[in-house]
Amino acid sequence: MQLIATIKLYELGRLFSRAAANLLGIPKPLFLTKLADYGVETFQLTEAELAEELKRA
Repeated sequence: MQLIATIKLYELGRLFSRAAANLLGIPKPLFLTKLADYGVETFQLTEAELAEELKRA
């Protein structure tokens, strides 16, 4: 149950991936794998945000 709740908090933008992994006591790459298992996107920028980030790079 804690995994599902943590994934939902991540999905809602309430937790960053590192904080979510720490909360669960697992490495960040494993948390990202769990996101994929539950169909949650790990890349959460919109197209406009991505374009802005690319301009800054």
